[in-house]
Amino acid sequence: MSDFAKPTLDDVARAAGVSTATVSRCLNAPDRVIAPTRERVMKAIDVLGYTPDFGGRALASRRTNTVGAIIPTMDNAIFARGLQSFQETLSLFGKTLLVASSGYSPAREREQMEVLASRGVDGVLLIGSARPDSSIEFLRRRGIPFLGAWNIGGKDGHFVGFDNRAAAAELAQKVLAQGHQRLAMIAGITQMNDRASDRVEGVQAAAKRAGLNLDQLPVIEAAYTFDDGARAFGELMALSPRPTAVMCGNDVLAVGAMQKARELGIRVPEDVSITGFDDIDLASVVAPELTTVRVPHRRMGQAAAEMLIKLINKQPVERQIEIPTSVVERGTLGPPPADPPA
Repeated sequence: MSDFAKPTLDDVARAAGVSTATVSRCLNAPDRVIAPTRERVMKAIDVLGYTPDFGGRALASRRTNTVGAIIPTMDNAIFARGLQSFQETLSLFGKTLLVASSGYSPAREREQMEVLASRGVDGVLLIGSARPDSSIEFLRRRGIPFLGAWNIGGKDGHFVGFDNRAAAAELAQKVLAQGHQRLAMIAGITQMNDRASDRVEGVQAAAKRAGLNLDQLPVIEAAYTFDDGARAFGELMALSPRPTAVMCGNDVLAVGAMQKARELGIRVPEDVSITGFDDIDLASVVAPELTTVRVPHRRMGQAAAEMLIKLINKQPVERQIEIPTSVVERGTLGPPPADPPA
């Protein structure tokens, strides 16, 4: 192969010691190829700098007019509004959105990056910044513009999002202002999830400023489901002394906690206050309505699409755009009981 010739599918197959059909499967259906073979093929693609062809139009413009988004899960409603606005804005620029899910797994996210790269996406939206450096380097080697959303402050790349730490601290200050001294938290799983870990750190920072002992602020990590929120709340209510306020990493966990409180005969907020995060529709239809942090998801999705379009077009762009949040005080937050259970 000439030093200046574009590498072909045959070149990759020879370098990896596999058939061209196997190379195609690695690009189009990586789950159908065993890991050692897939890794060998992807290494050959990296070394050779191979890029698939996408037809005459894409070949001429080097654009496919598709954009990828890799979200942690499709089960969580918090991503729906933002992605809807993201897609609507992309469509104004003639772009089609491809959505993939990582299941909060860095390895799975990397696989989805490879799949989207094989589809020739013009850019990629990622969630947060907690991922291996090698994944970011993969996108850079491919020349694929990318940005992170739902958080800010990452050390590398561009971001459109909000300050999870500051938002959680502001909510904690509202809880502390009611007179609560026994705080607890039901957090999301913090491993490889900077949004969840930042919210824990925000609550802890506010508690520390108020003079509370962080060793007496229990934190239980839970998957973002009603059942896990209920289970964690039950564990916290079995503690002695019992917390008088339980701050939850999102609204789903909070509603699960509220359901468990009803089962246990614990009144909200008379016996215990409960807060959430995100202000999804559910927060305003439960009884009592949920005190939470309002995240402007649609505004964030629009801003993320506009930034990614600029990155694709190699236009000047800010490194990060912060979307402000606000605390919405509703019926689940009140003062601690006059004689809290021991």
